[in-house]
Amino acid sequence: MEHCKTCREPLDNVMERLKRLETILAQKQQSCPEQVFFDNQEFIQVMNISKRTAQAWRDTGIIAYSQIGCKMYYRLTDILALLEKHHKPAKS
Repeated sequence: MEHCKTCREPLDNVMERLKRLETILAQKQQSCPEQVFFDNQEFIQVMNISKRTAQAWRDTGIIAYSQIGCKMYYRLTDILALLEKHHKPAKS
């Protein structure tokens, strides 16, 4: 039984660090949305689009992005600006 407790302590430490990071991220998202980034996979899930559509939007300049190596990143503020730009108000 002692062996299991010894193995569990590192896992508990990792879980505690992840909870702290989650809290910090939530605070940052509330105070500085311009500093929140989504990677390509998160972006396509949030927007419910395909990888090809995301590529087409980048190629045509519909969405701003940052590229580091092969990884693409999108600012939350740019995603919100895209949605606002294409917003169609409801008819009364």
